[in-house]
Amino acid sequence: MNDSGGQFSRSQLAAYTRFLLGLTLLLVAVNIWVYTLGFYGGLAMTFGIIAYIVIIVIYYFVKRKSALQALVDFAASYSSLSVYQMERFDFPYSILDRTGRILWFNPAFAAITEDAPKLKKELISEVINGITLDILPHHGTEISLEISHHDRQYRVYIRLLADYGDVQAFDFPDVPAEDLAHLFAVSMFDTTELQLYKTRYENETAVMGLLYLDNYEETLEGIEEVERSIVTAVIDRKLTEYFNGLDAVIRKFERDKFIIFMRNGSFAKLMDSRFQILEVIKNLKPELSKGMTNVPTISIGIGVNQGSYMGNFEAARMCIELALGRGGDQAAVKDGDGIRYFGGKSQATEKSSRVKSRVKAHALFEILSNYDRLVCMGHRNIDADAFGAAVGICAAARAMGKRFHIVVDNTTSAMKPLLESFAEDPDYMNGVIVSPEQSLELVDERTVLLVVDTTNPEYTECDRLLEKTKNIVVLDHHRRGSKDISNSVLSYIEPYASSTCEMVVEILQYFDTTVKLTAAEADALYSGIILDTNNFLQKTGVRTFEAAAYLRRSGADATRVRKMFRENLNDYLAKGETIKNVKLLRASYAISVCPATGLENPAVVGAQAANELLNIVGVKASFVLTKYQDVVYISARAIDEVNVQLVMERMGGGGHLSIAGAQLKGVSLEEAVDRLSETLEQMLDGGEI
Repeated sequence: MNDSGGQFSRSQLAAYTRFLLGLTLLLVAVNIWVYTLGFYGGLAMTFGIIAYIVIIVIYYFVKRKSALQALVDFAASYSSLSVYQMERFDFPYSILDRTGRILWFNPAFAAITEDAPKLKKELISEVINGITLDILPHHGTEISLEISHHDRQYRVYIRLLADYGDVQAFDFPDVPAEDLAHLFAVSMFDTTELQLYKTRYENETAVMGLLYLDNYEETLEGIEEVERSIVTAVIDRKLTEYFNGLDAVIRKFERDKFIIFMRNGSFAKLMDSRFQILEVIKNLKPELSKGMTNVPTISIGIGVNQGSYMGNFEAARMCIELALGRGGDQAAVKDGDGIRYFGGKSQATEKSSRVKSRVKAHALFEILSNYDRLVCMGHRNIDADAFGAAVGICAAARAMGKRFHIVVDNTTSAMKPLLESFAEDPDYMNGVIVSPEQSLELVDERTVLLVVDTTNPEYTECDRLLEKTKNIVVLDHHRRGSKDISNSVLSYIEPYASSTCEMVVEILQYFDTTVKLTAAEADALYSGIILDTNNFLQKTGVRTFEAAAYLRRSGADATRVRKMFRENLNDYLAKGETIKNVKLLRASYAISVCPATGLENPAVVGAQAANELLNIVGVKASFVLTKYQDVVYISARAIDEVNVQLVMERMGGGGHLSIAGAQLKGVSLEEAVDRLSETLEQMLDGGEI
């Protein structure tokens, strides 16, 4: 309750008293001045002032009692008016003591309770759900909270009545005087309809999406022309039925592309189903032509809560590119600033057409033609795939007469044989292989920076190079993650490719200038393919072997490459120890820790051990953890049943469906193992893997 009227009366009374005192002092000062003009005149004025003071004093003592009574009557009438008003508030209002007991309430408060006559002295927590003693603002002025009471929603404000003036309108004879400064006023406003309209507005908000058939051409291969229209009709019908069931609209604008319009409420149902439509389309094969050899898959990109229709559409377009860049068969959703992925449980389909490789090769040639220098950079702790891809592009730059450099920071024992094979090559001497610090001095406006085998700027050998130049080209075979090099002038990302070296070999074959590889360069590219395919055992396709054949014709020697990949005794023993200590989660997920003592690069050994664990019968995925320089490295491997990329993304990493990894800083091995186990349990229980 506000007592502004009472405060105003007291202040006015004090001001009036000060005014009279000041006026008296003014008369005395004038009297002194009159004495200087004439004694008798000053004396006469003195008698007048004395008479004035006597009259004022007599009047004060005579009228004091009646004046105070008038003030008391005004305060009483004012308090009664305040109580009268609060009793007729449309919203519930109550007064609590410091223990949370109800001292006073208005009829609106009684109306929302079940037993109004017994409310007084009851604890507020026993009457109203959601209001407890611990939330009362003992040290503040006011708090607000949302509660639900008897199927109604309320916005509650609780204010500390710290001034006695706030409670003088009420008569609380049972409350000690010292507790009157610790009473609380509770105001409740019914927001049920507001929440209803808010929910309705959110549900009716437009959501836009794009849906692409990942392998339209490959799906229709091997079937007759007559049956193609039937296959297309079956897929279109299934998509239409599914989205119509969600009260959404889907329309085809190209033979393999659809646009989706839906409400937020329909989108919520789609999210709850975890985009079951991905599996529905893949399971259509029995209904389609018997001559089909490929299973149809789809990719979906959805934009929501971007502030406008155009914003939602641009977000959907970006998400469909991310979904396709990650290999397809999945949905990418951009809700606000965050991006989430669903699906992605199948291998990316290898494209038989090399049109894209030819187009990218021509684009790369045009870019290099306009600049003087090429700087190639891979990921930290560079491996054979990153180095081999960089060497292949440098061979193209050499054929064009351009200067070229490769950024290499920390090299491991596994990489030393490969690097030593270039030590006496005249084309790679005189500062071709440079450190990150040296590369910063080389990059200028006439330089092209080419990033290979990674799209995450945080994983590059020198992320400062990305800030120093805008002429960036990205080549990678990993599925895209949330963090990406977004300012590249050319980006070629193919998750179906076995390695970045395979992609580079195809580019070299379609380059506008004839590129002749040296034996060392062919070995480097061949070793990159060998590494990422685990000796052609994982993620290989027709184009992988075609690239290997091209390299063999260019002088690559399998024996030399095999010698480069030989291990030292400590690494071999560490792998054995890792396999020995393996533990199985749910009988199918192998988890082990690789010892780091005596190893130059434990992360590499851990990755090799993870590959070995897949040879155990019944193991669907393997995870090997090792700690090196206060960072826990996780190497995840699978054959075909589990998408380890989804698991590693949940852990903050990424990679491929069958080859992925993550890095955890500031945690112990035990904590990392527990976190990985919990993540696997949650994803298995949620049906995400």
